Amino acid sequence: MPAEGARAGAATRGTQDAPDAPDAQGDPRRTTRRFPRITRDTARPEGGGRAASGAAPAPARQWPLLVVLGTVALGLLLTSLDAFRWGTLLIGAALLAGAVMRWILPGVGMLAVRSRFTDIATYGILGLAIVLLAMMAQPNPWLQIPFLKDLLHVTLSSNK
Repeated sequence: MPAEGARAGAATRGTQDAPDAPDAQGDPRRTTRRFPRITRDTARPEGGGRAASGAAPAPARQWPLLVVLGTVALGLLLTSLDAFRWGTLLIGAALLAGAVMRWILPGVGMLAVRSRFTDIATYGILGLAIVLLAMMAQPNPWLQIPFLKDLLHVTLSSNK
């Protein structure tokens, strides 16, 4: 029962809800609720908990990841059916939706891979790049960026 008393005391001192760790002197028998100074394992990313309660079935607990993966799968299917531009736009939109969900929702399950900032930046930059490239795809691009054409001519003409 000493661990129960230590946990109750730590909760009243206002420490964070953290896994039990050895105390400051390194004695594993005396545990605290504080994070250790030196970590020996990887911490779960913030927001990496379940997206639904533990009583819900597995797909319901991971619905943000399933939404992104399902949309990417639909985009790949469209791409394989010769709707290249629409398929890649859908893939980019799925990544952008993943970034928005990671930003807004407190728990996104396995969609949380790294820290919140890194996930948002990664999903957002990759999604935006895929959408822009899909809009610039030939023939008949929807978006034309003039300096990219000049950059392509410079890189191709510099081969000697």
